[in-house]
Amino acid sequence: MQSQIYHEKQVRELCALHALNNLFQSPNAFTKQELDSICHSLSPDVWINPHKSVLGLGNYDINVIMKALLVREYSAVWFDRRKDPSCLNLKNIYGFILNVPSDYKFSFFTLPLGRRHWITLKQIGDHFYNLDSKLSAPQLIGNDNNIVEYLKDELESKEKQLFLVVSGEVSKDQSWLLNQSAYSKNNDEDREVEVLQLKDIISENCKVTLNPLCNSE
Repeated sequence: MQSQIYHEKQVRELCALHALNNLFQSPNAFTKQELDSICHSLSPDVWINPHKSVLGLGNYDINVIMKALLVREYSAVWFDRRKDPSCLNLKNIYGFILNVPSDYKFSFFTLPLGRRHWITLKQIGDHFYNLDSKLSAPQLIGNDNNIVEYLKDELESKEKQLFLVVSGEVSKDQSWLLNQSAYSKNNDEDREVEVLQLKDIISENCKVTLNPLCNSE
């Protein structure tokens, strides 16, 4: 099965591009030129674009990924890591994009520059796979129970963020939840925590839509 899975490998700082192409299982889903164009559309009147690397190597932020998904009529729903992933309706989720910290390698040296890395997790056939572009091959996660436990383990880290990729319709009616009555509106304290959780992966003066939270009770 793994031989039939499209798995794009890491080049420069193009992990967002790889994550998108791995998500849609196609080398032609998006190109670097398309993502650069999205960066320009988000901030057209600036000398240094805040949504990508100043060196032009990639390092795209979540705003670029979200707008790219909209081109395909999908949405990125931020998932609060304080909540239990068992509340997710997996059959209505197209895939997951995980953001993790990553050091930058130059030749044989690793530089602690506080970079971020985008990873796609996706169900293909009957199983979920980790399609991290830094892996030599897709990594089998397993069935529904396995992916829930995997997400729980990943979100124990305060430095990791999870986005659900869903259709526009699913995003609108919030059917990515198993039980919508277990939904709660954000209060001011929740909002402050959300902003703190997201501050490392969004550009200054850029906005990410925050979503209502799953009730952890």
